[in-house]
Amino acid sequence: MARRQRKKLIREIAQQQIERLFELADLISGTRPLLSDRYVYLAKRIGMRHRVRIPPHLKRRVCKHCGKYLVPGRTCRVRLNGACVVVTCNACGKQIRYPYKAHRQ
Repeated sequence: MARRQRKKLIREIAQQQIERLFELADLISGTRPLLSDRYVYLAKRIGMRHRVRIPPHLKRRVCKHCGKYLVPGRTCRVRLNGACVVVTCNACGKQIRYPYKAHRQ
């Protein structure tokens, strides 16, 4: 197997591992929140080591400041504020804003 093909295969496996770790973090977040934070930490490390981006829909589930796994209503608060969604981490208090466009009627 050529080096380039091997790298591509390794990156695909890393992407699968990242997605699996986020699935496990989601399943276990209710009973063992510290373990779910560890899974997220491992997913980030795998992404950095193999230069694989974490998909945006999974990246939004992690606090950018403290690294906690965010579950709405349990570890974070979600509010709609005009043109953006405001997610507040309960652990560190940091606010993350995601813009969105409101539907016109």
